[in-house]
Amino acid sequence: MKEITADYIISNCKEFASHNKISAAFCCDNEIYVLIKTLRQLLFPEYLLPDEGEAVRKLYLNKLDKLEIILNKIFKNYQPAENMKPHDELTESFIGSLPALREISMTDIKAAYEGDPAAVSFQEILLCYPGVFAVNVYRIAHLFYCMRVPLVPRLIGEYAHAKTGIDIHPAVKIGAHFFIDHGTGVVIGETTEIGSHVKIYQGVTLGAISTASGQKLKDVKRHPTIRDFVTIYAGATILGGNTVIEEGAVIGSNVFITDSIPKDKKVILEAQKLIIRNRNNRCMESG
Repeated sequence: MKEITADYIISNCKEFASHNKISAAFCCDNEIYVLIKTLRQLLFPEYLLPDEGEAVRKLYLNKLDKLEIILNKIFKNYQPAENMKPHDELTESFIGSLPALREISMTDIKAAYEGDPAAVSFQEILLCYPGVFAVNVYRIAHLFYCMRVPLVPRLIGEYAHAKTGIDIHPAVKIGAHFFIDHGTGVVIGETTEIGSHVKIYQGVTLGAISTASGQKLKDVKRHPTIRDFVTIYAGATILGGNTVIEEGAVIGSNVFITDSIPKDKKVILEAQKLIIRNRNNRCMESG
């Protein structure tokens, strides 16, 4: 039976082996974890590295050396065909992008602090807020995506998805000061565009109306556009590539939207009728 199983699986693999297959040299969860941990330490050393006084610069440079080794491995194994630069040049370019990555990531932390009265400190937010973690990891994945590195951005994004329950495609475009509060169940699809100073709550879906056409919709804008200073409350669903939520709009909980919403408008459900029953299933009151 073992021989039969082996022969079947191996022969069946040949049918799919050539389908966009690339090296699996960096598919281990532990390697993704080490990459994300190292990058976050380099982005936020004042919170995630030991305070060693004057030795902190040496420690930081040692972390950069570690990152350089990881990045060289990535760019060597996952270099896109249209980008034939040596992998060490790609590594240098990525490391050179870290200051800008830190700058925009700090705006997300500030947005969380300013938007949550329960927040105590930046360090607490960085270490304890799943929404901030997911957005931070998304920004790392997005940098790889913009460099057209195959597979790795999705591996990074799925690490955050598994850890937080927040699903952000690495191709999404998100402005500064972005805050996902609580976060569990948030889904942000591939062609979504989000402006600056946007806040969303748990269970929000920014998705496509239909994907029935499958690969025919590739590179077509399928997901909504969210302008600056928009707030989207828990459980809201906003669908469609032509749907635009204009600046300053507020989207209430549990609404279902497939049409654009004008600037500074508020969208809420009509008051629902609540029925309160006693243990004998008799209606006591409603309203």
